[in-house]
Amino acid sequence: MDLSVTSREEGGRTVVEVSGEIDVYTAPTLRERLNELVGAGHHHLVVDMEGVEFLDSTGLGVLVGGLKRVRSHDGSLHLVCQREKILKVFRITGLTKVFPIHDSVADAIAASSSAESGTAS
Repeated sequence: MDLSVTSREEGGRTVVEVSGEIDVYTAPTLRERLNELVGAGHHHLVVDMEGVEFLDSTGLGVLVGGLKRVRSHDGSLHLVCQREKILKVFRITGLTKVFPIHDSVADAIAASSSAESGTAS
């Protein structure tokens, strides 16, 4: 299965919608898109992974790299995922402590916005 990566602006955040498989073959596509967005000044990202069927260590590495990149610009990267088999990967690797993971894009945008306003005061 291929990887589809699209992005849109919503609630003052850039929502990156990902579907398909994020593996050693497709991860460079996601990495390239995240790099483009950060390079264009989009530093608050919400990655919607509801359409992701499979995620391997290469995909995790891309997400961690994206997180580091946005944080270097005082940004944030929130994930949206309810698929148990994908969440299990984050739990096993301990990355649930690194990434804020939400049930919906709306929840992620709200949390991202409140975190930003909390750090600004």
